[in-house]
This record gives sequence, C-alpha cells and structure tokens, in this order.
Amino acid sequence: MGENGRHRWFSFNHHRSASATSMPQNNPGETPAEFLCPITGFLMSDPVVVASGQTFERISVQVCRNLGFAPKLHDGSQPDLSTVIPNLAMKSTILSWCNRKKVEHPRPPDYAYVEGVVRARMDKEPGTGNRVARSEILPPVAENSPSDYDSVMGAIRARSRNSISSSTSLPLHHHRPVTYSSSSEVFAGAENTNPIQSSFSTSDYSSFPPMSEEEEEIYNKLRSANTVDHEQGLILLRKTTRSSESSRISLCTERLLSLLRSLIVSRYNIVQTNAAASLVNLSLEKPNKLKIVRSGFVPLLIDVLKSGSTEAQEHVIGALFSLAVEEENKMVIGVLGAVEPLLHALRSSESERARQDAALALYHLSLIPNNRTRLVRAGAVPMMLSMVRSGESASRILLLLCNLAACSEGKGAMLDGNGVAILVGKLREGGADSEAARENCVGALLTLSVGNMRFRGLASEAGAVEILTEIVESEGGSERLKEKAGKILQAMRGGEREFGEGAEAREWNRMLEASGLSRSQLQGGQKEGFAYSSQF
Repeated sequence: MGENGRHRWFSFNHHRSASATSMPQNNPGETPAEFLCPITGFLMSDPVVVASGQTFERISVQVCRNLGFAPKLHDGSQPDLSTVIPNLAMKSTILSWCNRKKVEHPRPPDYAYVEGVVRARMDKEPGTGNRVARSEILPPVAENSPSDYDSVMGAIRARSRNSISSSTSLPLHHHRPVTYSSSSEVFAGAENTNPIQSSFSTSDYSSFPPMSEEEEEIYNKLRSANTVDHEQGLILLRKTTRSSESSRISLCTERLLSLLRSLIVSRYNIVQTNAAASLVNLSLEKPNKLKIVRSGFVPLLIDVLKSGSTEAQEHVIGALFSLAVEEENKMVIGVLGAVEPLLHALRSSESERARQDAALALYHLSLIPNNRTRLVRAGAVPMMLSMVRSGESASRILLLLCNLAACSEGKGAMLDGNGVAILVGKLREGGADSEAARENCVGALLTLSVGNMRFRGLASEAGAVEILTEIVESEGGSERLKEKAGKILQAMRGGEREFGEGAEAREWNRMLEASGLSRSQLQGGQKEGFAYSSQF
C-alpha cells in the first residue's frame, strides 16, 4: 500500500496487485490525508460517514460490521459503525482532486483484501471490548435511494425496536441558545398510531438503570398510541427541562431519545414543535451534546429544517447551534449537510431569533477548515457580503466572514466579490456602528491582507488608508481595534522599507504613539500572522 503509514494500519504486499487500482498513481505523499480510508489507506471510491463522524470506504465499514468488529483508529478513538450515510461531498471533492491531478478515479478495493486487513487487526486486538453487538448494526443507506433521510429514519426506528436492550452504552463525551417553555397548552384531540409503541416494553430496558418517577411519567406518555398523550408528554418534558440543569442531565436517556427521534418527524405540527423544543433544552448541557448527535438526530433535524413547520424550524436551528458548540460535533454536522439549510435560514427566515441562531451555528461550524470550504462552495460569501451591504446582522455576518477569509477559497471569493470595497465602505459610512461590528469589519480586512499582494491594490482603490488611519489616530476605540488597523496599514505600505525618514516616517510615529504599539509590534504583525478569536 506504499508509505504514509500514519494512515495505513497494515501492509500486505501479496495483495498490492489486487488493490492497486484504488491508489493514486502519483506520489502518495501528495494525497490529502482526509481522502484516504483510515482502515485500508486507499483513496476512497465510495466514502461514507459513520455515526461518530469519521469517514471510511464503504466496503471497509461493511467488512467491520459483518465481522462484528469496531477497530481502534490511530488516534486511539473507536468509531461508532451503527449508522452509515453516503458522504457525497467528500466523494465529489475526491473526484475533483483526481481530475485536477490527472489521477485515475479510485475503484472499490477487493472485499477479500479488506477482510484480510480487518482480520489481521482483530488478531492484534483479541479483546472483546471492540466487538460490535449485532443488534447495533444498521443497514447502510444506499446512495441512490429515494431519500437518504427516509432511509436514515427507517434505520433509526429499526434500532429503537431491535437494539434498545443492548448493554452497549453510547459514549459521552459559551454561549447558549435560549431555552423553550411550552408555547401552547392546546391539544389537538386527534388519535395517531405510534409506529414504535408496540415495540417497547419494560423488559426491553432491563440492562438500563431504572427510571425515575419523572422519566417514567414522560416515557409512558410518549410511547402511547394517542397523539394527545404525545403532546402532554412533550410539553411536560419541555417544561421540566426548561430551567433545571439536573433534569436536563437525568432525562437525556436513550429511552427518551429513542422516542424523540420518531416524534420530531411527526406529521402533527404541535408534536414536532414540542419535540424540537425539548431537544434544544436537553442539548444545553455539555454531556448531552455528543450523545444526541450519536443518537442519530442530525439528519432528522436537517429534514425538519427543510420541510417542517415554521416554529419547529426555529427550534431546530437553535438545536443545531447548541450541538455545533461541541468540538467533536462540528465535522459530523457539516458532513451530514446542515450548512446549506442553515444558510437558507440565515437569509430567508422571518424570525430574528432564527436568523441569529443560524448565524451562531454557522460561526461555530466554520471554526474547522472543512466546513469553511463547504460554506464557500455553498455560495456563502456573496450572500453574506450582500447582507453586510444592506446592514443585516452585521456583527455576526462580519465575524463569519473573518473565518471564511482564513481559507484560500474564501479569501479568493471575497476579493472577487468586491469584498474589500464593501468592508471599507461599511467603515466609512458608519454602518458598523457598534464596537464589535467595527472590530469584526477590520478583522475581516486584516485576514484578507495577510500574504496577499492583490489586497493592497484593492484596498488603496477603496480608500482604506484614510479610514484606517482615522481609526488608529482616534482617541476612542479599543487597543485591539487600533492594532488590527495598524497591521493592515503596515501591510499596505509594504513593511520595513516604508519606515524611512521624512514626512511619512513622522506620520507613522504619530500612529504608533496613538495606538500605544511599539514599532516592532506593528512591523511584526504580518510576520506573526493573524489569530482572530471572539465569542458572542
């Protein structure tokens, strides 16, 4: 399988000829690590994302599941193989990379070869701790199925019916959205057959801790066949978790989560809305965030965000924001397709709270490079520049643009989209009226200026020197704002050679005195780069 052993577990030379077509034919060291299956080390032909967020070759996951084995990865983590969803974004990226590099498109590796790799790993890890219970294995989601979300929901319901008694526990691993109390006490007196009601009994949970009276009351209502009971149970759960931290922890159980998974996609708006609001409340506690994502909620939340009721969509956006705060959830939420519907909500939602939560969710997702690329490719940059120009949610949008400008694709899109002139114009017109908005606006310009010769011409044409000099020399404003403005000016003036004798040198000395920075600090800005950090 070649070198790059950090991403390969084994090297079976006698299988090289059978599987060589899955490897790029150029220097393997040039292949991005994220394009390689962590099990085989091959360029992935059919990447899928599993419940714990990692991406594998589909055949690798199938072999592991058929053998009932969950291997440990090179970082010591153990993937959750219970759910498989096609990673279409990764597949498209790999094929585009192959086309650019003139590399043959990858082909699926030989099943027998992958089985040999996994069996060898099983021999090296003889303990039973890495075995996957058969009841935890869900069928893969077919890429050409009518609806990926329908398949995911079917798989989740199957797991709720068949594997809830498994003793395998799910691993647990700021700024909070608002909690929600009940918005309606009116019950629609219609009846509905609960699709999972007949599949649950007390004996199903024999391996789980006994229920508290509080949980048992809610559980019995949610598992009922009557829609009125569902509504009452969800409103009770929503009220109980609204302000009680201990209740949010104690009620985030696999029993209740399994019922919420079905109710959050209910055809009844009041049921769907209260289920989504209850999930927001549960997600506020850090121990619950990863547990909720690994329980399979993200595809369901995205489905509601696309086609649910208006109020339910508002709560779902809040839930995605809350879940995205957790570092380990950011990649999974992005891979599963939350970026585009969140962008749509940011642009089109009639609710100010929904737009704010969508911006916050996208901000947290954009803290990792892969999601920045997803945002840029989804058309986020022109949309956000347009919003900045019109004055919509300026501070949060500017903060998002700071993150997007940190990746090469985002920087290019902002420069191509007249972003420099828009940001400078915002400063000149006083549109960035709050201190935070001004700092985020200057921060976005600073990120664009780092290591970019094109920026200097665009900023000069937009009249940036005048407005940035005013910021540096002003008596008001934070030192951090002045420091950022000074670094941009230093980059525009060409660095060290500009600090000569004469009127220009005296001008810089006045700027240094006004900002409180030393000459070395100002000159060192471009060398040291820009590490922007801010919290809402």
